[in-house]
Amino acid sequence: MTEPEAATLRVLVVEDEPIAAEAHTAYVGRVAGFVVAATVGTSQAALKALQDKQIDVVLLDMNLPDRHGLDVVRAMRAAGHRADVIAVTSARDLDVVRAAVSLGIVQYLLKPFVFATLRDRLLAYRAYRDQLVAGEEVSTQAQVDEVFAGARVAGEARLPKGMGEELLAGVSRLLRESDGGRSASELADALGVSRVTARRYAEHLCETRVAVRRNRYAGAGRPEVEYLWSR
Repeated sequence: MTEPEAATLRVLVVEDEPIAAEAHTAYVGRVAGFVVAATVGTSQAALKALQDKQIDVVLLDMNLPDRHGLDVVRAMRAAGHRADVIAVTSARDLDVVRAAVSLGIVQYLLKPFVFATLRDRLLAYRAYRDQLVAGEEVSTQAQVDEVFAGARVAGEARLPKGMGEELLAGVSRLLRESDGGRSASELADALGVSRVTARRYAEHLCETRVAVRRNRYAGAGRPEVEYLWSR
């Protein structure tokens, strides 16, 4: 007997920065099994979307212009909305992380992040959801731990040896916010690293299809390679 196909999970993207909102929406759309139900920029619009649409998971920025993300989660629960929440923030405040955990937020992402990071979190969340709805009984502590660990651990993609999330996020931010392409030298100058290092990170983004490369022609001579964010 063929197993039923897993239902597509509907995501509400809540982000007030237009560039980040566009990127996060595009990221979600590239992950199989997920679809963006709506993209909004305020807590008021988020709560209205939750009321008007069927939402499975909220990708929620913690620093909205009209209300802190933690207060949005509290308002969601008070209104009876049961959608899970993946918190997104640039703040590295441990108190915010603790509060997020206490409110049952299933994932916590630091901005800026690349597509592979969000993809892994969504896939881990998908596995967590699939286990919860499978209807199977659990008989050991290990089985219980495995279910809840699934929502918080993304084990699929790892950065190549010697590369760090912080610098990768910095290169991603520069490319994403640039009106045109950036060369390895320009990335290196902006980030305070060597050209070789900047090029390695930019090439990694191309390999993961987050960025693309093209030749930049400026007069006679060999063209320079520049990197552009893949929109």
